[in-house]
Amino acid sequence: MTKRLAILSPDPNDPRYTTRVAPPIDGYRALFNRLGVELVAHPWVFGPPTEVDGVLANLAWGYHFRLQDWEAMLKGWGDAPPLINAPDVLLWNTRKTYLLDLARAGVRIILTDTPRLSDATAVSEAFERFGTAEIVIKPLVSAGSHETYRLRRGDPLPAPAEDRMIQPFLSSVASEGELSLFFFDGEFSHGAAKVAAQGDFRVQPQFGGKFTSYRPDAEALELAQKVLAAAPQDLAYARIDMLRDVEGRLALMELEAIEPDLYFAYAPDAGDAFGRAILRRI
Repeated sequence: MTKRLAILSPDPNDPRYTTRVAPPIDGYRALFNRLGVELVAHPWVFGPPTEVDGVLANLAWGYHFRLQDWEAMLKGWGDAPPLINAPDVLLWNTRKTYLLDLARAGVRIILTDTPRLSDATAVSEAFERFGTAEIVIKPLVSAGSHETYRLRRGDPLPAPAEDRMIQPFLSSVASEGELSLFFFDGEFSHGAAKVAAQGDFRVQPQFGGKFTSYRPDAEALELAQKVLAAAPQDLAYARIDMLRDVEGRLALMELEAIEPDLYFAYAPDAGDAFGRAILRRI
């Protein structure tokens, strides 16, 4: 009997995603068809799907705009078909405070403050702690550089808010770039280097970022393995983003275990290792 897999997709009534989601759904469908699995899209705002053998969250775009609904769904997953990665892992990965958990476990992360309020005092303290000329402020729950600000000393501040993180701006984002390593069932698959446009700090293509294939060295692989070992469970899939810090060492920027773009264009097998990792979980 053919296995049936659901992939969580955006709210069909959200105009930010309605014209963008069809191509990646088609891509995942083609990948799993090669492996003899039927894939169906299921908007995550409708709750857990039924009558499938497993569920992926890889296209659950927009959860950061409806955080309470997203967290309620994960907490109430219960006996629904298995979610890959697991609901408690996705809950943990939703808020970037997970970076502090990983740091406590010995992972080198980009220096990160999570003040109660991102007011002038918190910003001043961050400049002093980091010793850099620029900082970046972004939400603890966000995607695609949403509400992310790059500030120099003396710049006007965005309105103070709760649930924000502050990090040093690292110039390596526009030289070596943000380095992404992809792991499926703990095995390295492929890598990508994402370099921001000159004068910018956002690596996404819509902001002029350039992507190239990347083969990690021993330092990058060692950091990635520490991240995977410190994660709360074995991950079926993970994207590990790292950046060279002010000391010239690679440090974790983000661990993406919910809906990362997996850049299959750079995978030697076009993503089959990902597909097989998912099938092992169902």
